[in-house]
Amino acid sequence: MQWWYGHNAVGFLLTTPFLGLMYYFLPKAANRPVYSYRLSILHFWSIVFIYIWAGPHHLHYTALPSWASTLGMLFSVMLWMPSWGGMINGLLTLRGAWNKVAEDPILKFFVVGVTFYGMSTFEGPMLSVKSVNALSHYTDWTIAHVHAGALGWVGFMTFGMLYWLAPRIFQTRLWSKKWAELHFWIATVGILLYIVPIYFAGITQGLMWRAFDESGRLAYPDFIETVIRLKPMYWARVVGGTLYLAGAIMGLVNMIATWKTRPSAYDPVTAQAPALAAGGGADDEFTSRLKESGAPVANLAYKLERLFSLSWHRRWERLPLTFTVMVVVSVAVASLFEILPTFLIRSNVPTIASVKPYTPLEVYGRDVYIAEGCYNCHSQMVRPFRAETERYGEYSKPGEFVYDHPFQWGSRRIGPDLHRVGGKYPHLWHVRHMEDPTSTTPQSIMPPYAWLLKNDTDYGAIPGRMRALAAVGVPYDDAAIARAVDDARGQAETIAKDVESQGGPAGLADKDITALIAYLQRLGTDIKNKDVAKAD
Repeated sequence: MQWWYGHNAVGFLLTTPFLGLMYYFLPKAANRPVYSYRLSILHFWSIVFIYIWAGPHHLHYTALPSWASTLGMLFSVMLWMPSWGGMINGLLTLRGAWNKVAEDPILKFFVVGVTFYGMSTFEGPMLSVKSVNALSHYTDWTIAHVHAGALGWVGFMTFGMLYWLAPRIFQTRLWSKKWAELHFWIATVGILLYIVPIYFAGITQGLMWRAFDESGRLAYPDFIETVIRLKPMYWARVVGGTLYLAGAIMGLVNMIATWKTRPSAYDPVTAQAPALAAGGGADDEFTSRLKESGAPVANLAYKLERLFSLSWHRRWERLPLTFTVMVVVSVAVASLFEILPTFLIRSNVPTIASVKPYTPLEVYGRDVYIAEGCYNCHSQMVRPFRAETERYGEYSKPGEFVYDHPFQWGSRRIGPDLHRVGGKYPHLWHVRHMEDPTSTTPQSIMPPYAWLLKNDTDYGAIPGRMRALAAVGVPYDDAAIARAVDDARGQAETIAKDVESQGGPAGLADKDITALIAYLQRLGTDIKNKDVAKAD
């Protein structure tokens, strides 16, 4: 469900609204009609029905039912066809107007934006294929794909729309066409310098993580070796991002300067849209034209021609409330078909006898982990690949996450996976590492979290957090919640004494670092209990 939201909500936000804007602003800027009305309708409904199923393609080879990830892959591959239909529709709208592209920066933004849409919507289905995803997932390759869509498609379309709108809104000329042109080239160079190094970084990560030497051992057993190799690519990304941002600032200055040249009083707007025809409008007109042609055609042919012309769709477009309800129902039905089986089929939620709920202190430590954004750089999902089990330990089981709300599987590995980190290092190592990561790993790029050694633990908040977890199915009873504060303090004192005995600082029992250590030391350890049995 989290990836249903994580992919689909963001994907719809960055896809469907901007496609609608493309279909409006691109023809306006080019002064050309949309290439194909029928293709636009097929594009729209295909995305509505197919896109909603794509989310699970981020979860291949994870602790997810295989039917769900396979379904996500299949629908993602199908999504390529309507997406490219939309891209082709946009580019062919410029037929007869390509000469304008050379001299008009607005059209340049639109052309590059639509091209990035086509590239992203080809790459997305490709990355959803399991064999490709096995290499790309958790790497910067996915990050490059996302930024190509966000900065190339959404960003460039937005810039083009603003440049087209500003003079018309303010009833003046664009302050500087040359600045808009320069903005385009700076942003284009910037986005290439931004995403190309990330592509190289992602493929480098995937290949290094899975590499074995001639003796059959990991060629790069230390995760930091990958990080070191990626540093130059990160700096190239900084340069590209700075250029892209500089272009955006130039665009903002151009907008403000255009606004300043507005007239002292705006001319009244007198133009009005023509009234809609009564009845069906487009359907009636089409039928009349066909029949007036005098062609000896059977009545069935008229109906088939009307059906495939999609002109009947205009009636729905003239009923915005009805049309909106139809779309919402379509999305809801597709969503429920994907979500409900995970609740209705018991085998989708396997349990493991040795897996127990987190202790009160671990609950608090997990919230510290989430609050500090650790999941942005560290995954908690060891996939069933030899390269990962050799590096991290036994692969992750679905039953290990039944008490995780929300789960921390992650989507990227800037740092190593942490699902089997419990017991790997002594408590003091975690204290030193969080205070100054370079003290334990000299070449680390992880930022320090020294404030965790100073922030006081809010023990009073723990019972409320446990009650919230109990509300979603974690088996905390009233007695456990009542003694939560005392249990948390007792575990914290034990950890703090261990840190002190190992040569670390004293007085950490009431600090956030101790709760975080409790959580980290628990990760992946339940499965090590040999008394494991699946519940019926």
